[in-house]
Amino acid sequence: MMTMDEHDEPIEAAQTTAELQKRVDVLQSQITDMHRARETTGESPDLSSEVQSLKEKLDEHSKQLEQSAEKLSQLHSENTILRDQNQALNTTGNKKRRFNTRVRPM
Repeated sequence: MMTMDEHDEPIEAAQTTAELQKRVDVLQSQITDMHRARETTGESPDLSSEVQSLKEKLDEHSKQLEQSAEKLSQLHSENTILRDQNQALNTTGNKKRRFNTRVRPM
C-alpha cells in the first residue's frame, strides 16, 4: 500500500497542476479578449462621435416632444373654452327658438 500512495500523490499533483493550468489559460484568454475589446473601442473615434451625435439628436427630439406636449395642453385648454362658449351660444339659441315658437300669431 505504501507504494500506491507514493504513486498516487504525483498523479494527483499532476492532475491538480493540469487543472490549474487550464484555469490559468482560460483566464489569460479572457484577459486577452478584454484587452482587444478595449483597444477596438478606443481605436474607433467614429463610433464615439456617432454616439455623441445620437445623444444630441435625442436631446433635440426630447425638447421638441416637451414643446409639443405644452402646445397640446394649451390647445386642450382653448378647446375647452371654445366648447363652453359654443354650448352657451347653443343654449341661448335654443331659448330664442322656444320663445319664438310660443309667440306665433294665430
